Amino acid sequence: MSILVTGASGFIGSWLALEHKNLVVSVSRNVQANSDFFIEDINRHTDWQTPLSGIKSVIHLAGTAHNRSGCHRKLLECDYEGTLKLMRDCGKYGVGRFVYISTVNVYSNFYSRHPFGVKTQLSPTTVKAEFCVSIENNLKEISNELGIELVIVRSPLVYGPNAPGNFSLLTKLVKKAPLLPFALVKNRRDFISVQNLVDLLIVCASHENAAGHVFLASDNETVSTREFIDAVAYGQGKKVLQVPIPIGLMRFFGRLIGKTRMIDQLFDDLEVDSSNISEILNWTPPYTMKEAMAMLRTEVK
Repeated sequence: MSILVTGASGFIGSWLALEHKNLVVSVSRNVQANSDFFIEDINRHTDWQTPLSGIKSVIHLAGTAHNRSGCHRKLLECDYEGTLKLMRDCGKYGVGRFVYISTVNVYSNFYSRHPFGVKTQLSPTTVKAEFCVSIENNLKEISNELGIELVIVRSPLVYGPNAPGNFSLLTKLVKKAPLLPFALVKNRRDFISVQNLVDLLIVCASHENAAGHVFLASDNETVSTREFIDAVAYGQGKKVLQVPIPIGLMRFFGRLIGKTRMIDQLFDDLEVDSSNISEILNWTPPYTMKEAMAMLRTEVK
């Protein structure tokens, strides 16, 4: 089976292309990346004929980068219009399956003690998540119209060596700070390592039972922020002392400095129900969190 992977120079895409280089065809917008195809930009005008030649499945990872300010236009052109154009071209050139990577930010009830599931009502919490919901809905329409198998994977925070975004900030904090104020944090959050996510995506692109399903990815290890930070420290070969600072005080300080959303992500729950992955795909994460975190010591400095 030939699988086309877009966004092959990104964090997840580069892992996927490296781990499964004999199985995938890679596409990147980075001319310096060691990809099979270079595409200057992804939008409603992109010509996918050559990259899609002989391809059976597409794993679509390309999108607007983390935390880019003023990115509404790019979200519209690349994430929305570019994704829909790619799926329509899949129908045009005989590709049978399209795997779309979405986000658990399509849910908003961070204070619920109930895990989010595939039947939970969507209520996106960010502009990018709003685009993801719209993209998911339109992809379902195109799937029905053109007969392309669609698989949607909603992912929580993805961690691993040289991960971008919030995880990068967290690893830097753990490296520099011998004391951290999270001893009292007992929330419940799900994460997924890049190693586990890449393995799951390959299964979603190839398993006969995956078609038409939505999956919520996770390591199947629900942990608190305190436990997650301890795991990061272990992965870096460090020890950190967690001190008992009242959570209400940290929330108050976070509001004062304009970091309410970041504080919410540290202290609120975000638990997902990934049980249908095991039931439908017979898949379990190949790496434990401890095993995946140990690979942080391989980070490129």
